[in-house]
Amino acid sequence: MVLDAPRRPLREADLPDPRPGEHDVVLAVRACGVCRTDLHISDGELAHPRLPLVPGHEIIGTVARVGAAVARFREGDRVGVPWLGWACGTCAYCLRGRENLCERARFTGYTTDGGYAELAAADARFCFPIPEAYDDAEAAPLLCAGLIGYRALRAAGDARTLGLYGFGAAAHLVAQVARHESRAVFAFTRPGDAAGQAFARTLGAVWAGPSDAPPPEPLDAAIIFAPVGALVPAALRAVAKGGTVVCAGIHSSDIPAFPYEILWGERVVRSVANLTRRDGEEFLALAPRVPIRPAVERVPLARANDALRRLRQGDVEGALVLVP
Repeated sequence: MVLDAPRRPLREADLPDPRPGEHDVVLAVRACGVCRTDLHISDGELAHPRLPLVPGHEIIGTVARVGAAVARFREGDRVGVPWLGWACGTCAYCLRGRENLCERARFTGYTTDGGYAELAAADARFCFPIPEAYDDAEAAPLLCAGLIGYRALRAAGDARTLGLYGFGAAAHLVAQVARHESRAVFAFTRPGDAAGQAFARTLGAVWAGPSDAPPPEPLDAAIIFAPVGALVPAALRAVAKGGTVVCAGIHSSDIPAFPYEILWGERVVRSVANLTRRDGEEFLALAPRVPIRPAVERVPLARANDALRRLRQGDVEGALVLVP
């Protein structure tokens, strides 16, 4: 499924089979999650994607071919491909262990072709082995929704009371990790989304309500997954002094002006960007220990446009996963 230009539907196409570079594997794709980042790319909210583009960066596949320098994986291995597809390893960010900020980084399904396909190529050095506890569709959202949620949770520090704004694919996974760590989860959904609030409660949220309502008690931290800038001042009002508000999205509407008093008291607003391979190794080792149980709905690859439409409308519980 190919994106030719922003704000156009994806088209079904027959493309030449990818060939592995020296460090690459070619995968027979078994599942690819549908991420809100894919929607931002499709809707033109992220600038300068490679076009035409095969989207998708939550890829689970079986190695079909290996490049000459690949020693980590063999044909038949099941691996996952995340958003970070390559980093230079030599810039100041990479040398400080912050490859997620590499200025020359390449991103799967954005600057390189991704997993809305039957075959996909990826740099083996940036792929991960997948825990056997998960089938292909269950594993797919772990590769971005899970990883970004995990990085955002670590950025929230040791918060015991945690607010999650936007209870979608990422929040439903990070909520399970938070409960495993004995944190109290407060889930915020769109006003009127009773089903989303009920879903959050089934995953252990101690409270679930609309994003325009205050929580029943002050929070130590909040993570914002919804791409709505107005939630930043709302979350600042919800956290106690010394609290942290983590913006976990790659794109958001503008943050409106807010009074200094809701930031005062050593409250912190910060973002998380992309992921590192260390994040992936830690999270994929943790997931089966929790154990995280992803809620997924399988959608045929040819219906990728329907999946993006449903994500845009908020008509999703958990995560959608495309299956060739």
